Amino acid sequence: MRQKTLKRPIEIIGIGLHSGRTARVMIYPAREDRGIVFRRVDLAGQPEIGAHYRNVVSTQMATTLGRGKVSIGTVEHLLSAMQMLGLDNAVVEVYGPELPILDGSSLPFHEAIIAAGLEPQRKIRSTMAIRRRIELKMNGKWAVVEPAARLEVHGSIEFDHPAIGYQEYVYSEGKTPIEELLPARTFGFLREVQFLQKNGLARGGSLDNAIVVDDVAVLNPGGLRFPNEFARHKVLDALGDFKLAGIGLLGHFRLHRAGHDLHSKLLEEIFRNPDNYEIIGELDPLEEHLLQQASGWSRPFTGWAASF
Repeated sequence: MRQKTLKRPIEIIGIGLHSGRTARVMIYPAREDRGIVFRRVDLAGQPEIGAHYRNVVSTQMATTLGRGKVSIGTVEHLLSAMQMLGLDNAVVEVYGPELPILDGSSLPFHEAIIAAGLEPQRKIRSTMAIRRRIELKMNGKWAVVEPAARLEVHGSIEFDHPAIGYQEYVYSEGKTPIEELLPARTFGFLREVQFLQKNGLARGGSLDNAIVVDDVAVLNPGGLRFPNEFARHKVLDALGDFKLAGIGLLGHFRLHRAGHDLHSKLLEEIFRNPDNYEIIGELDPLEEHLLQQASGWSRPFTGWAASF
C-alpha cells in the first residue's frame, strides 16, 4: 500500500482534558517518509516531537510525548484515527500542552480527516511483521503478540463493577468496520475524577467527553454507545499507542487490562531484539536510524527490494 497524507490542512478546536483550556490544533499534509510529527507552535522555536514510542514521557491517564522540557499530551485518540485510516505523514501543530479531548473518542478526528481527504503518495508504506511470540506482564496486566497476516488487537478488561464486569472486543485491520470502534469514549470513575480535579488535573473532564461511572451505574444521560464500549475504547487506545511504532504493524495483539504504560513497554520489548520482527518494504533513513537505536538492528532485511 502507498503512503498517504492529507489533501488539505485541518483545524480542530476543543477543550484540553487536563488544563480545561481551549486547545487548538492544525494538521498539515507532509512529504513522504515524514511520519507523524507534533509541533508546539506556542513555544519559541516551535520545537517538534516525533510520534514514536521512544518519545513517550508519561502514560498517566493519557499518552504524553516529550523532548527535553517540551511535551504534548493526549495524543492517542488522534493517532488512533490516523492508524485506522492509514494516514502516514502529517505535521500536527498544537497551540498548547495537549490535544483537545473533544467527545472522548476518535470519531471527531476521523470526521475531520475524512472531510479534508486523503492523498496517496508515491512511496510504499513499510511494515514490521512480528515473527515470534512475545509476552509481557505488569501489575496484573498482560500482553501477548504473535505473528499474523494483518494487524489484529484483541482487548479485554475486567472490573468488579456492575456496569463493566468482563468485556472484550476484537479489531482486525481491513475486516472490522472502523465505525464500530471510532465512537468508543474514554471512561473514568467518579471518585477518581473528583480526586483529580481537586488536585488540579482533569479540569476539562465532563460527561460531554467521557463515560463516568459511580459505584453502581453509568452517569451519562445517554448511557453507553455500545454494550462493551469500555473494552472498545481500550482497543482504540491501543491502536493509537501502536501508531508510535513509527511503522506499520502486522501481528495479533492480545491485551488484558492493558493501558498506555503496557502498550509502550510492549513496543520496547518488540524492538529490543531484531529477531522479533521482519521489515517488509522500503525504509527511509529516519526509520532505519530509529530501528538501529531501538534494537541495534543493522542487518539487511528481507521483503521487497530496497537500497540505501
